[in-house]
Amino acid sequence: TITSKAGYETYRRSVCLIMLKAINDVYPGETVEKVKIEFSISQGFYCTVRDMKVDDDFIKRVESRMDEIVKEDIPIYKTSYALEDAMKLFRERNMKDKERLFKYRRASRVNIYSIGDYKDYFYGYMAQATGRITRYKLYRYGDGFVVQMPTRRAPDEVPPFEAKDKLFATMCQADEWGLRLGIDTVGALNDRICEGSFQQIMLVQEAIQEGRIAEIVSDIEKHDGVKFVMIAGPSSSGKTTFSYRLSVQLEAHGFKPHPIGLDNYYKNREDAPRDEKGELNFECLEALDVEGFNSDMKKLLAGERVEIPTFNFKTGKREYHGNFLKLDEDDILVIEGIHGLNEKMSHALPKECKYKIYICPLTALNIDEHNRIATTDIRLIRRIVRDNRTRGTKAEGTLAMWDSVRRGEEDYIFPFQESADAYYNSAIIYELAVLKQFAEPLLFDIEKSSPHYQEAKRLLKFLEYFLGVSSEGIPNNSILREFVGGSLFNV
Repeated sequence: TITSKAGYETYRRSVCLIMLKAINDVYPGETVEKVKIEFSISQGFYCTVRDMKVDDDFIKRVESRMDEIVKEDIPIYKTSYALEDAMKLFRERNMKDKERLFKYRRASRVNIYSIGDYKDYFYGYMAQATGRITRYKLYRYGDGFVVQMPTRRAPDEVPPFEAKDKLFATMCQADEWGLRLGIDTVGALNDRICEGSFQQIMLVQEAIQEGRIAEIVSDIEKHDGVKFVMIAGPSSSGKTTFSYRLSVQLEAHGFKPHPIGLDNYYKNREDAPRDEKGELNFECLEALDVEGFNSDMKKLLAGERVEIPTFNFKTGKREYHGNFLKLDEDDILVIEGIHGLNEKMSHALPKECKYKIYICPLTALNIDEHNRIATTDIRLIRRIVRDNRTRGTKAEGTLAMWDSVRRGEEDYIFPFQESADAYYNSAIIYELAVLKQFAEPLLFDIEKSSPHYQEAKRLLKFLEYFLGVSSEGIPNNSILREFVGGSLFNV
C-alpha cells in the first residue's frame, strides 16, 4: 500500500510513467524526450519540457489524457531487453541520457516498462495496471509544472500544492551548476570519471560550496545586530562541518564565532518525553530545555557571563565543565540543531538578532531525465556510512531507525525551511561515486531474513549505476569527510 515505503515509491513512479505516456499521446513526436523530472517539491515532482511553453492548455490536456489512461485500466508490462537492444531503442528515440546510462551497466539485460505502445526505463517497481493510480494533480509552477501526489500519512487525498519558493530557487541554482559542469545525469558523471576529470570536478565543486558560504557570511554582515546564527536541516545534511566552515569564514570577515550545539540542551533522560510506543522521543521540541536555552541566550545578549552545558549521551544527563562564555562586540554564536529554525526554540530572542540557515543536500544529479535521485537516499547512504564509522552501527540498525528519523524531519524541520534567511545546498555532485565503496559492504552484510533486506537490495542496485572513485584527494575540510572520515574538524 502507499503507507509502506516500497508501495509509496511504486505509486509515485507509476504516476510519472502514466504522465509521460499522456504527454507522448497528446504531443506525439519527440516531446516526451524533452521532459525532465527534475526534483521533489511540495508533495510531488517538478518537471520541465525543453523548448516548449507549459501553459494552462498543456496542463489541462495532459491531465485529461492521464485520467483517460487510468480509466482504461491498461496493464503495465515489464519486458526484459538485451542491453544492446535497449540502447538501440533509446538511441532511436533520441533519449541519449538513457543510452549513456546503459553504457556503464554490467548486467546483460534491462527491464523496460510499457503502457500500450509507450516504453520507458524506470529504476524500481511499477503498479500492475494504470487503474491502480487514481490520485494526482498537475499544477503550473516556474517554467514547468508539478505533478502532485498523495503522502504516506494521507494516502487517500492529494494535498494542495504549496509553493516553496526558496527551496525552488536553490534547486534551480543546483541545476544550473550541474549544467555548467556538464554533469546533470549519472551517465555524464561516469563519462567525466572515465575521462580522468574527477580531480577537476572535485575542486570546482568545493570552490562552489566555499563560494556559497562566503555569500552567506556577506549577507550576515548586511544584517546589523546579528548575534545568533541558527542552523538546521535534516539528518546527514553535513550540519556540523558546515558550522565549522561557516565559522572560519565568519572569522575571516572579522567576527569571533562560537559554536553551540542545541543537543547540549537536551533534558535529562528521566525527564525526556516519550512517543506513542512509550519510547524516548529525542526528535520533538519538548525533548529540549527550551526555557533554559532562552535564559542562557538572553543573559549572553545582555553581556553576562554564562556557563554553557554539555550533554553526556552515555549517562543521559546535562553536565557543566567550566565552558564559560561572554559576548563582546564582535562575538557571534553559531547554533546548530534540528529545531534551529523553529521560532519557539528561540522565542525570547529578538528577531533582528537571529539569522537562520537551512542546510540540506539538494542534488541536481539525476539517474536519467525520467529517474530522479531522491535527496533522502543520499542522506540515508551518508548516514549508513557515518553511523558505521563513528558508532559501529550496522547498516541494518540505521535502516531500522530511518522511518522514525524521517517522521521527525517532516514534523519538526521541513515545516520551517521557508522561514530561513539563507539556504545552503550541501550536495556534492560526485559523492555517491565515493560513498559507494563504503556503503556496499555494509549493505551486503544484511541477510535475506532481515525485514530490511529489500531496502538494502534497492540501495545496492541504485549504487550500481555509479563508477566508484577513491576518497583519496578529497579536501579534509569537505562535507564529505564528515561521513567517510579524515576530516580536520571534530566530526
